[in-house]
Amino acid sequence: MGVYFLLFTVGLCWAQYNPNTQPGRTSIVHLFEWRWADIALECERYLAPSGFGGVQISPPNENLVIADPSRPWWERYQPVSYKLCTRSGNETEFRDMVTRCNNVGVYVYADAVVNHMCGGNGGAGNHSACGSYFNAEKEDFPAVPYSAWDFNDAKCKSRSGDIEDYQDVPQVRNCRLVNLLDLALEKNYVRSKIAEYMNYLIDIGVAGFRIDAAKHMWPGDVKAILDELKDLNTKWFSAGAKPFIYQEVIDLGGEPITGSQYFGNGRVTEFKYGAKLGTVIRKWNGEKMAYLKNWGEGWGFVPSDRALVFVDNHDNQRGHGAGGASILTFWDARLYKMAVGFMLAHPYGFTRVMSSYRWPRYFENGADVNDWVGPPSNSDGSTKSVTINADTTCGNDWVCEHRWRQIRNMVVFRNVVDGQPFSNWWDNGSNQVAFGRGNRGFIVFNNDDW
Repeated sequence: MGVYFLLFTVGLCWAQYNPNTQPGRTSIVHLFEWRWADIALECERYLAPSGFGGVQISPPNENLVIADPSRPWWERYQPVSYKLCTRSGNETEFRDMVTRCNNVGVYVYADAVVNHMCGGNGGAGNHSACGSYFNAEKEDFPAVPYSAWDFNDAKCKSRSGDIEDYQDVPQVRNCRLVNLLDLALEKNYVRSKIAEYMNYLIDIGVAGFRIDAAKHMWPGDVKAILDELKDLNTKWFSAGAKPFIYQEVIDLGGEPITGSQYFGNGRVTEFKYGAKLGTVIRKWNGEKMAYLKNWGEGWGFVPSDRALVFVDNHDNQRGHGAGGASILTFWDARLYKMAVGFMLAHPYGFTRVMSSYRWPRYFENGADVNDWVGPPSNSDGSTKSVTINADTTCGNDWVCEHRWRQIRNMVVFRNVVDGQPFSNWWDNGSNQVAFGRGNRGFIVFNNDDW
């Protein structure tokens, strides 16, 4: 009985690192800013037949609608309530999407924005996505409800109330991130409201969560919330299955807050991965693909079973977040395909593919001044549907990298070689490399100029 109990508790401890994907499906895709109706269709017509295991969606809860600039992408990260109502769709459409995706074995991971509510000056000229009343200046969010008692103003010791020094751990975790009202997560009431929201999504059928801005929350507070979460819905998941947890922790080194501090709660987003791989593929700083022989922990990354990896994400493809100019994106299509191909061929980490939309890039002093632009939209501000061209690419300014032939094929490659060892490395000392995955697959890259 003692041995059985030990095995059982170890299984529970590991549960939140398991993405819950069906056997033979090893990658997820982030369909950034897609409408729920379009995601439901994509699960059925493309993601399931192509072997994708799941889809990360944009935050599903009601947000501040920002009038100036007009409807930026980042308004989705300014909550005003936990109602399931956004420009991606209403609760009925959300439930339909989750059901239809789950029914074809493509599971849904919700982007959980729980560190904060909207900005403290988020009143003038702005309103909420579905009409819920709020007053950010008074820290009043009756649709939750939260009041001024539920925020961290008294605990923050910076002069402005915002984070001013990323070397000051209490400041990073107690003060406002770019003026976003920081929730007092040590309070049981606040924890219970967040857990109630996440459990509502679990009941609907979501398989897990990306925890936004986890770096700005105390690991113990995150754990206390996660400890209140239910098991997954047994309509689609085995009894006792826990939600998959991956936490946004930007850790490029040099700061006191590290990804490893969050391992107890689930996986972490390994931002060094895309930054380093972009530098190598671009051949900057004398880097060569030959140096990738010990890719993974040998490059100072978190352990593979704690890592969620990606070449780019919705933040750093716009120059935010982490990685700077080295980050490869769809704008660099040839190099991007090579980087994503390498990620999907290599066994390190759990992989997430990015799926983007185009925006009118315009640079001043090296910075893209249009990095705020929201998804393709109609004249009334509603999000355009994702149209599919005859060649299976996307229209309406949706990029759909996950539909690019090379990326789709590498998703299948990863599924086929899953569990096989990294083997038979070869390189030419420069930028031609090759390696195997046991006896199931072999891949060759040529990033030299010949």
